Amino acid sequence: MIRQFPLDLRWPPHQRLDAFWPGANVPALQGVSDAAKGAVGAWLYLHGASGTGKSHLLIGACRAALEANRPARYVSLAQLSTPRSDAIAGIRPEGLLAIDDVQAIAGEHDAERALFDLYNRAKIAGARMLFAGNASPAELGITLPDLVSRLSMCTQCALRPLDDAGRRAMLRVLAGRLGLRLDDDVLDWWFARQPRDPASLVALLQRVDRASLAAQRRITIPFLRELLQGSVE
Repeated sequence: MIRQFPLDLRWPPHQRLDAFWPGANVPALQGVSDAAKGAVGAWLYLHGASGTGKSHLLIGACRAALEANRPARYVSLAQLSTPRSDAIAGIRPEGLLAIDDVQAIAGEHDAERALFDLYNRAKIAGARMLFAGNASPAELGITLPDLVSRLSMCTQCALRPLDDAGRRAMLRVLAGRLGLRLDDDVLDWWFARQPRDPASLVALLQRVDRASLAAQRRITIPFLRELLQGSVE
């Protein structure tokens, strides 16, 4: 029986591998896809600034593994209650383990040691691990040299943010899957007035989709203006 944990039920629906627009991050997408499929030796460490898609890729990999009836677990170290070392020590090393926000335990000796031990237990058990942090292993501030060494042994993928052309392409693809059309003038207006990080774009697109369906209106600048001003919901 595959063990799923509560966060599985709260994963945003858009955080799927087939909804990730890679831009320059094709190697990272391929790597996590291989891990989700159970490829031997598929251990990756993803790093990059906020908004580059680290969590999206880790959650998407776990979702893909679970849908293929393979054990998977996503854990954000930043969201664990303290002492984090106890929670990390309790993680069962099986299937695919996706460990996000590694930077959260930097300087916490017991938590660093627990993650080092989990790494070793997962290797022995034949599990696969994905890691993500806001910097490379050597730049995280981890004080346990052995943990830095282990993380550095993973395939390193530095994620680059999408440029505006990539964000527009991503939005158009996702909108097309929802049956929505986004014209150039609409995107120009949208990008000039709203946050342009991928998470914000997708969140607003989902809101636009619901409102457009309810009002039976196509996506125009007046419609967007009314939506953002609260005239339509």
